[in-house]
Amino acid sequence: MTTITKLPDPAAGKANSRRSPKPAMPSLIRRLGDLKIALLFILPAMIGFVAFFLIPTIRGIYLSFTEYSILGDPTWIGIKNYTAIFSDDLFWNAMTVTVQYVALNIGFQTVIAIGLALLMHRVAKSTFIRGALLLPFLVANVIVALLWFWMLDYQLGIVNEVISWMGLPRIAFFGSEQWAIPTIAFVNVWRHMGYTALLIFAGLQAIPNHVYEVASLDGASPSRTFWSITMPLLRPVLVLVLVVTVIGSFQVFDTVAVTTGGGPVNASRVIQMYIYQKAFAESDFGYASALSVILFVILALVAFIQMKFLKGNESDLD
Repeated sequence: MTTITKLPDPAAGKANSRRSPKPAMPSLIRRLGDLKIALLFILPAMIGFVAFFLIPTIRGIYLSFTEYSILGDPTWIGIKNYTAIFSDDLFWNAMTVTVQYVALNIGFQTVIAIGLALLMHRVAKSTFIRGALLLPFLVANVIVALLWFWMLDYQLGIVNEVISWMGLPRIAFFGSEQWAIPTIAFVNVWRHMGYTALLIFAGLQAIPNHVYEVASLDGASPSRTFWSITMPLLRPVLVLVLVVTVIGSFQVFDTVAVTTGGGPVNASRVIQMYIYQKAFAESDFGYASALSVILFVILALVAFIQMKFLKGNESDLD
């Protein structure tokens, strides 16, 4: 008796394989579970963002269209606060003073920070020395301002004592219209240059060594290597540093409040000081909110222009 073995039908196998469901549901459930865990970790930061940034921002924008003091309810007045700003001589004076401070602070801080970063990268290999450069940034801004306020005092400050010992006339660093803003800029450069240098140093660490080796083989001098290799490859980091420092410089307040209070004769009244005085000294919160919105728009435009024209999202290493 002959046994006939039935071979499997290839077409039927293909049909069965087409009919077999893919295990997509477990994968989807797993992704949803990961999403819930991620949202759980993000939740505290989101609560802080909404409570301390988003809601105050929306309320500040609303108050900028009102006349409001803390003793009464807001009264809607439309764009009157904004039209008043453009004819406010004190506002334009505050913006001029702020721009002067930003130019001095950013210019000196960036140049000194690049020099310190190069020293940390090429010479100072000690972690202790690198950490010591960051110490001024770890001190509260108010403490730094008080320290330099006493050291630069006209009568008793050690700096003026040295100047007098050298036979030179004493300088009213915080009491002179000429010296007030440069002195405040110097104080903040001293405090922040270590942190800025650390950011630039991190960018130097990301530049491959073989780029410098090729330049050395081609006979490039150190200055040519710096301008043709280091600076172009540092562009994304430098743009980040400039955006952060410019925004921070426009918001300078505590150093001015501790040392000069905006004087003498409005020579150091920066825009943040003017906003504070309008809100808490004159109780004109609506006008102060409009000033804050104007400052926010200016900072957003400055950051956009820096990122757009300096090409901060591009790197020559790509």
